[in-house]
Amino acid sequence: MVESAVTRPSVVVLGGGYGGHKVAKLLDDVAEVTLVDPSESFVHNVASWRALVEPQWLDQIFIPYSRLLVHGRYLRDRAVEADGRRVTLASGRVLEPDYLVLATGTSYPFPAKMDEPGTEAAKARVRNAHEALRGAERVLLIGAGPAGLELAGEIKAFFPGKHVTVADAAPDILPGPFDQELRDELRKQLDAIGIELKLGSRLRELPGAPPAAAAPVAIATEVGEKLTADIWFRCFGATPRTDYLRGSLALARDERGYVRVDEHLRVRGHERVFAIGDIADADRDMAAFAGAQGELLAANLRTAITGEGSPSAYERHPAMILVPLGPERGAGQLPGQDGIVGPGTAAELKGRSMLVERAAALFDAHPA
Repeated sequence: MVESAVTRPSVVVLGGGYGGHKVAKLLDDVAEVTLVDPSESFVHNVASWRALVEPQWLDQIFIPYSRLLVHGRYLRDRAVEADGRRVTLASGRVLEPDYLVLATGTSYPFPAKMDEPGTEAAKARVRNAHEALRGAERVLLIGAGPAGLELAGEIKAFFPGKHVTVADAAPDILPGPFDQELRDELRKQLDAIGIELKLGSRLRELPGAPPAAAAPVAIATEVGEKLTADIWFRCFGATPRTDYLRGSLALARDERGYVRVDEHLRVRGHERVFAIGDIADADRDMAAFAGAQGELLAANLRTAITGEGSPSAYERHPAMILVPLGPERGAGQLPGQDGIVGPGTAAELKGRSMLVERAAALFDAHPA
């Protein structure tokens, strides 16, 4: 109806990642939704490493934003300035919505996250990296967090003959609030598939060759240990995308660049501006947490728009993680479980499917 379209409040969502696209989709029927993202497609980054070793997965992890909204609109653009509820886009367009949702996420080295906004260009870059990896005998991964461990497991599962080294300055793998039992289990599995760990000493410098490309690598740790490879991947370095914030929104960031929010995910000092996902200080940077925040915020905004019900507070999740090491290995720490879960559960919940069907569930729209 024309009347409802005119009177519905406007919601602008900056960023179509795991949290942002959920907010946009779940409010599509009650608000004038505008989703802004510089990329053509949502990228299911959880499966990026799988697509690197098996490029046939690429068509499953790139999902066009054109399939997300029925009533709302998707703008392929990016915010260059946001101060309060006024947003200026790179195209020069200015948006002043009733509600603004900041969901621009973090940048992270390719190919865990894609920095090519065009879908076909991004796919081509992954295929090129796959060919470089396939031709390498020795692979160096710098970073022993979840990304480095998952990539190591993927490489050994699909290229068992390659020599894979994971290096990190930390004395153990998987930093964070996790049980030591989980680290011990993952190390046992890594050892069983022949992955070499070089921990406890900083690198004197990063390789001079670009990551994810075929090139000889020869570097050393501060204790003088030499590391050589035919290709390397950077598996560390998440940076929140909050550089476009201005004025009072910029002042809402903490010393790391994350946006401070209250229990309703509202940006501190702003009544109708919200931040979710990896840029918010509400929780740790995980796709599952971003999705949960998106669902809660959408429900709260629906309550505000319809006047029905009362808002819910976001509760920080307990320590939890699931680290697959290829389709059939891995381990995790899950809420409600005594101790850790092993390869069977890791494979069933994540390793075999990489959650691709769940990621695509909301992209079922057929806009007029």
